[in-house]
Amino acid sequence: MDPREYELMYRVEDEHWWYRGMASITRAIFDRCYGASSQLRILDAGCGTGSAMATLLPRYGCVTGVDVHPLALQFCRKRGLTRIACASILDLPFASAQFDLVTSFDVLYEKAVDSDLAALREFVRVLVPGGRVFLRLPAYDWLRGRHDDMVHTKKRYTAKEVARLFLQSGLIVEHISFANMFLFPIALLKRFSERLLGFRDGYSDLNASAGLFDAMFEKILKSEATLIARNSLPFGLSVITIGRKEASA
Repeated sequence: MDPREYELMYRVEDEHWWYRGMASITRAIFDRCYGASSQLRILDAGCGTGSAMATLLPRYGCVTGVDVHPLALQFCRKRGLTRIACASILDLPFASAQFDLVTSFDVLYEKAVDSDLAALREFVRVLVPGGRVFLRLPAYDWLRGRHDDMVHTKKRYTAKEVARLFLQSGLIVEHISFANMFLFPIALLKRFSERLLGFRDGYSDLNASAGLFDAMFEKILKSEATLIARNSLPFGLSVITIGRKEASA
């Protein structure tokens, strides 16, 4: 990821409509799986600047974060986070069967991850039998835009591709769905406008404020939370998947 993105993420993660909406969706799924105060041992693999570690995941247990970029961990420390380690998700510095839940929010798609399957198998290694992996990934390679250039996207995914990754890594898919379906037409318009007009201003989508539409976009995205927790949306801008390691593993 472009180092400038870490500073941008740190500034906007807690207030940006997209992050707030996605957090609501994740909470709805976790509440259905676990309920609050579950006392899980959680690993946030590719924790970035630590927003999920500080605001979302503590509701469910004790959280440890790893990220390969020292700059990201500097921002984690600014949040007061201490259970962090500088490491690649391809080589996690933990013994096997240490965590009940591994989360990874928009990480496996990056060019720095040589093999998404190898990373997922590493997540499985550090899981206890019966533990879960939660992944969020960008959808549809044909939706690439300037944002993907800034965050060094290697690929975007379909639901079938993610389900195949889970199967190959030995995980049982419990739930898979697209997310950000209602705002999909607006994203399509934005992407096609970028291509038609040749926009290349060196900024990712995080730098683009929705202005007066911020609250509306957040409300629309949050409205998907209950739907996604109980059903599978047929398309969207992200793929969200939760899978379980076999109890006998």
